[in-house]
Amino acid sequence: MVLGGAGFLGSHLVERLLADGAESVIAVDNLVTGNLKNLEGLKRDARFDLLQHDVCLPLNLEGPIDYVFNLASPASPKDFETLWLEIMRVGSLGTQHALELAERKTAVMLQASTSEIYGDPLVHPQVETYFGNVDSTGPRAVYDEAKRYGEALVQAFRRRRGVSTRIVRIFNTYGPRMRLDDGRVIPQLVGQALRGEDFTLYGDGSQTRSFCYVDDLIEGIVRLALSDQLDPVNIGNPREQTIRELAEAVKQAMGAPGELVYRPLPAGDPKQRKPDITRAKTLLGWEPKVSLEVGLPRTIEFFRTGLPLP
Repeated sequence: MVLGGAGFLGSHLVERLLADGAESVIAVDNLVTGNLKNLEGLKRDARFDLLQHDVCLPLNLEGPIDYVFNLASPASPKDFETLWLEIMRVGSLGTQHALELAERKTAVMLQASTSEIYGDPLVHPQVETYFGNVDSTGPRAVYDEAKRYGEALVQAFRRRRGVSTRIVRIFNTYGPRMRLDDGRVIPQLVGQALRGEDFTLYGDGSQTRSFCYVDDLIEGIVRLALSDQLDPVNIGNPREQTIRELAEAVKQAMGAPGELVYRPLPAGDPKQRKPDITRAKTLLGWEPKVSLEVGLPRTIEFFRTGLPLP
């Protein structure tokens, strides 16, 4: 079962599980930010089912379930402004209902957490043992704190009620099926190039991110689910670059004429992001394979045509 299965990451995970030979995969989504088009290619697969359901309500399902992947949450900057209550509810009630379902079914529950739990980090690169530098009342707090609460709840269910759990801390991920208008930096820059606009950068563009292609991210999630690792694991690409460098890469890849235009840095915007993936490499044998030079053109092609490059 994949909660949030019609979303960007969820739909890719559903496809991967079916490709790996899963007997049955159920995608659960209330379509607040998910899109049925993401699952269109799976309609004819008899092993696939879609349940339109709000996971903030209890999940009462018949039959066996082996794995519950909890990817249900709006996760883009624009969502933080408009879906703030939904984000906090799905991070708390939704996570609790996912854990209760896993408990009833004796299933493994994998919680999708985030690099945002590190806040604006004072430790670089970010290692799983770092507790973070998070503003609990800032504009990003609804997402940061919902995910931090979710991790605490997952660990409580594991320690107190014996639920088999995993926690993946997802760093910046990109690829086909992202929403062009979701406010994240790659869709924003590509969208501006497609419209022939200038490229908007915030601050002086020196803040850094580390971009992981979606196929690599899903590979890490699957390996973690099949492991016995109980502590959180960073999954992301440790190749760090500035936002200005990213904008130049998009500009060059698309042959776009737009200029770089600078705007004030939004409150709470992290200055650095780079995962320490030692734990993933050591325990899961995982590291990213797809470079930005390969993944970015695939993503641009999706935004241009609706179809990813093969």
